[in-house]
Amino acid sequence: MRMSAKEFNVAVAGASGYAGAEVVRLLAGHPGLRMGDLAAHSQAGLSVAQAMPHLAGVAGERTLCEIDVTRLARHDAVVLALPHGASGEIANGLSTVNPDIVIVDAGADFRLASASDWQRWYGGHHAGTWTYGLPELPLASGGSQRSNLVGATRIAGPGCNASAVALGLSPLVNLVDTSQTAVTLVVGTSGAGKSSRPDLTFSRMSGGAHPYSVGNAHRHIPEIMQSLRTSGAKDPHLSVSAVLVPMTRGILAVCTAPSQCSTETLMGRLHEVYDNEPLIHVTDTHPDTHDVVGSALVHITAAGDLDNGLATVIVALDNLVKGTAGAVIQSLNLALGLPETQGLPMVGLNP
Repeated sequence: MRMSAKEFNVAVAGASGYAGAEVVRLLAGHPGLRMGDLAAHSQAGLSVAQAMPHLAGVAGERTLCEIDVTRLARHDAVVLALPHGASGEIANGLSTVNPDIVIVDAGADFRLASASDWQRWYGGHHAGTWTYGLPELPLASGGSQRSNLVGATRIAGPGCNASAVALGLSPLVNLVDTSQTAVTLVVGTSGAGKSSRPDLTFSRMSGGAHPYSVGNAHRHIPEIMQSLRTSGAKDPHLSVSAVLVPMTRGILAVCTAPSQCSTETLMGRLHEVYDNEPLIHVTDTHPDTHDVVGSALVHITAAGDLDNGLATVIVALDNLVKGTAGAVIQSLNLALGLPETQGLPMVGLNP
C-alpha cells in the first residue's frame, strides 16, 4: 500500500469529454491529488476555458495537450476517459514506459473478465481484465471489493448503470431470485456522452421519455451479471430496459425480482451491508435523483410485495459522479493510500 504525505500528480486523457471533465472538476478540489496534464484528441490545443468553460475558474489558463504516452507516463497516475475500445493501446504504452504508474480506465475496456462477453457486447479485441473499481460491492467470500483496490495499479472504473443495479441487488442475492430480474433504468442525457446526435437535440428530448436498449440489448448487462456472481449469485439473468428522460444527470434504477421476503427483511439486509459505507444511504423513502445530483452518494431502498412474491429495489445516483468520475477518484484514493472519500462531494444539489 502506498503511503505518502506528498500530492500525487494525476493526468487525464480524454479530459474534454463529460467523464473526463468531471474528473478534472473533482481533481481541482482534491487536497491529495494534483492536476497534471489534461490531454484530448480533437480539442487538443484549445485552452480549458475554451473547451470546458465551467472549469475556467480552476484550470482555464491550461491548454489541452495531445495524448502522448511518454508525457503521460511521467505522472504518478493517469485516468483514461476515452471511448470504448480506445484505452487498451494507450494503457499498454503507459505500462511499457512506466510499469509502476497507476492507471484507472473510466471506460469499459478492462471491466469484463470474459473475452467472449466483450466480443459479443462491444466487439473487437478484448484488452484484458483489471481490478474492478466498485469498492462497496459485496464479495461472496465476505467483505467488499475495497480490499482488492488498496494498492492496485490497474483499475477498471465501473459503468454507471451497472453500478446502480449491482449496488442495489448484490447485497440481496440470497433473498431474491436473480435468475429472473427485470430492471428499468431512467437515465439523464449526459449518460449518452458529449457527441452530438439527432435524438439528443432539445426538440427530441424536451417533454418526452425515450426508451432505448430494451430487453437484452444494454451493454452493461454482462457487467451487472459479473458483479452479481462476484457477490454470490449462482446463475443471474436479467432483462434491462433503459429510458432516456430530459434531465442532464442522474440514474434511477428500478430492479424487480421474485422474492418471498418482507420489506423489513430486505431493508434489514441493506442496512447490515451498507450502514458503515460513507457513500451509501439506505433510506425508508423513495430515492430521488434530485437528492444525489452533484454528489458521490447513492440512495437505496427496497420493498417486499408478499402478495405477488416480488421484491423491488430502487437506487438513485449521479451518473457522472458516483457513476463515473467519483468512482475513479474513490478508487485512486484507495490505490494511493489516501482517505477513501477525500475530494468527493458529499452533498447533493437540490433544488
